[in-house]
Amino acid sequence: MVELLIITALVIWSAIFVFKKVFPKSAYSVFSKLAQFCQSKGWNGLAKWIQPAMVAGCGGGCGCSTSDAPTQKKVEVQAVKWK
Repeated sequence: MVELLIITALVIWSAIFVFKKVFPKSAYSVFSKLAQFCQSKGWNGLAKWIQPAMVAGCGGGCGCSTSDAPTQKKVEVQAVKWK
């Protein structure tokens, strides 16, 4: 019984993760509407947890959010020259 619950939770989590990656615009609208529904019922904690992050920057629907930190460039290692 416990194994069934664990596998069910993993399958649901995986399906949500893939849905967010494959269909970012649809996932944003679905989770936004779900958060609004929870807010109307008075479940503010759940609504805050479900509410998707605002998309900023590229606007191409890639799913990047405002919480993503910019990537830092690698510092190029230079050889030491001995005299």
